[in-house]
Amino acid sequence: MRLESITELSGQIELITGLHIGAGDLEMRIGGVDNAVIRNPRSNQPYIPGSSLKGKIRSLLEWRSGAVQSGPLTMNDLNGREHTPLGAEVLAILRLFGVSGDATRDDVEAKLIGPTRVSFRDATLIADSPRSNLPVTEVKSENMIDRIRGVAKHPRQTERVVAGVTFRFAVTVKVLEGDGDLVRKLLEGMRLLEKDGLGGSVSRGYGKILFRSLTQDGTDIQSSFEAIDPFEVMRGAAA
Repeated sequence: MRLESITELSGQIELITGLHIGAGDLEMRIGGVDNAVIRNPRSNQPYIPGSSLKGKIRSLLEWRSGAVQSGPLTMNDLNGREHTPLGAEVLAILRLFGVSGDATRDDVEAKLIGPTRVSFRDATLIADSPRSNLPVTEVKSENMIDRIRGVAKHPRQTERVVAGVTFRFAVTVKVLEGDGDLVRKLLEGMRLLEKDGLGGSVSRGYGKILFRSLTQDGTDIQSSFEAIDPFEVMRGAAA
């Protein structure tokens, strides 16, 4: 197994609707919002964790494969399917995103999968974005409706990064001998993310994003990226 190259995809993430990725802060503050967004502790600017991008893209590719389960796919989901279209999808996902660090693998399995190929960077706020001189977050009030009484209850406040803000995006992919086109698989996952959403409350309209100004090792690929139909490969496999 030989490392042939490391390719980089870079560009921007534009928020089409407000984005909420929580800080996981359990400290209660009087007068504070219930659900704050994650921020850089030094600059206090919101950012998109690379783990959020990686986790959502992986889960969407697993749903598309049809092999999705309650946890991430493992070698057990590949065994016996190696020479099937589903097996090819599972293998590509395992190679791209890796397997659990505590998974026990023999030498054959370890060589088949190899190291995790993708490395997502945290997406940082672009200071010269069109909204750079305006507030980048808002506090949205929400509540539940009592269906019988027709009244609002359980009010809560959720902070989200406002639509129009852009972030700097970058991910690297290790290309190993015999991998096939894993970069294409990652791009398909990114297109799935555009069609779905990122962060919390996607079903309520949050988290609609678009990838902009995409390049691969400095070469513009935006047009070819936008032309990708992420479901085409599965329709072909089912034919």
